[in-house]
Amino acid sequence: MRGIFVSVLVSSSMFLSGCIAKTAFDVATAPVRVAGKAVDLATTSQSEADEKRGREIRKREERLGKLEREYAKQREDCLDGDEDACEDARETYAEIEELIPTIPVEPVDD
Repeated sequence: MRGIFVSVLVSSSMFLSGCIAKTAFDVATAPVRVAGKAVDLATTSQSEADEKRGREIRKREERLGKLEREYAKQREDCLDGDEDACEDARETYAEIEELIPTIPVEPVDD
């Protein structure tokens, strides 16, 4: 009987030492895992940055298209003698001039 008790005690102590070792390992590596996750959350991957830049460029291109349509209408009204339209056309043109340098030019294949 005593032999069974000793073997159960020895096997359970090996099992418990494994649990304790795993717990100690988990506790020791937790700060590294947390820090790694924080870095992942704080940094932006290159593909995410490229996607964001692409969205920003498309928004500017859309804005430029809208301004060009407004400018064409305002110029037409200005040529018909509408002084307010002339002022609006000047303001719209100034905004177009500010926006154009922020839109990259596509390379031309020769």
